[in-house]
Amino acid sequence: MAEAKLKQARRMRRTPSVAERVLWKLLRGRQLEGCKFRRQVPVGPYIADFVCFEHRLIVEADSALHDQARDARRDAWLNAEGFRVLRFANSEIITRPENVLMAILDAIPRSEPTDALRPLR
Repeated sequence: MAEAKLKQARRMRRTPSVAERVLWKLLRGRQLEGCKFRRQVPVGPYIADFVCFEHRLIVEADSALHDQARDARRDAWLNAEGFRVLRFANSEIITRPENVLMAILDAIPRSEPTDALRPLR
């Protein structure tokens, strides 16, 4: 089953939706607070659209046809595994990417420098 999920994820990476392409331009290359996002990644029995393992954050691009009951089961499983899931409508990603980006930024914990981490003088 794991091999089948990997093949499916590879196929999905080759054929992204318009919203996924827009979102990937915003997330790729550690542009967002230095976070490394990966796209179309198997996480347990599911494939996450975008995942930052460092912060256990999953970002999903949802079409109008998404099955809400299935999404709720999936989110519950991912939450139980320690992931936070953010879902955005494709239309919002395409028309208001700056709002989506701000919501993702708000979900990324920021660490304040402590005295122990400051350089010695």
